[in-house]
Amino acid sequence: MSGHSKWSTIKHKKGALDAKRGRIFTRLIKEITIAARMGGGNPDGNPRLRAAILDAKGNNMPADNIKRAIQKGTGELPGESYEEISYEGYAPGGVAVLIQVVTDNRNRTGPEIRHAFEKFGGNMGSSGAVAWMFERQGIIQVDSSKIDEDDLLGKALEAGATDMRRGEKVFEIVTAPAEMDAVREALHRARVPVLEGQVSFVPQSTVRVEGKDATSVVRLVEALEEMDDVQSVYANYDIPDEVLEAISAA
Repeated sequence: MSGHSKWSTIKHKKGALDAKRGRIFTRLIKEITIAARMGGGNPDGNPRLRAAILDAKGNNMPADNIKRAIQKGTGELPGESYEEISYEGYAPGGVAVLIQVVTDNRNRTGPEIRHAFEKFGGNMGSSGAVAWMFERQGIIQVDSSKIDEDDLLGKALEAGATDMRRGEKVFEIVTAPAEMDAVREALHRARVPVLEGQVSFVPQSTVRVEGKDATSVVRLVEALEEMDDVQSVYANYDIPDEVLEAISAA
């Protein structure tokens, strides 16, 4: 399990994500809107939209919110004009950071991200600076308390998954990016308790950091994740569990 996944698990345990439900809804609405704009408003023929709707429902988003986001994407309702941008940089300790953004104003978003890097001792990089260190994978998270590991592995492989790994409270099923939606739907039909699924950027190698650098890395990732325009943050740090727990408690 990557360092970033471990930190996400710790935040789940502390209930931090519940306090950020408004930001979660904002990000989900943007994803639904863009998916509908790019592939149409019918989820049956738009895998990206279908996955976004499933994630929204999994986060208890009201059906009316989902419907309006789709209508804004298809132009049935007026809405913002969003664009997708990636930003790259280095956190302290040489940690690579890849940020995916959906924004209606890149002139606002870019400086905000640069400021966060500078505040926590990192540096923005040019396009392509760190993206090559990450591999695109479909990642499907399953509640490990509700299914047997061997049973899940068999169903995952039958559905077309390429790998599975165990986290603290979840199983992470790995797929090819193009197969993520199909595998997720197959698991759903098999009554597997899927929590969420998305195409992620997984680091091919990690950088171990401790001490002040570890704290700065975590605070930078937190600051980036709290920005309304930021959809996802990926980083290749490896921070010991006890250090992550200490940072979380501080």
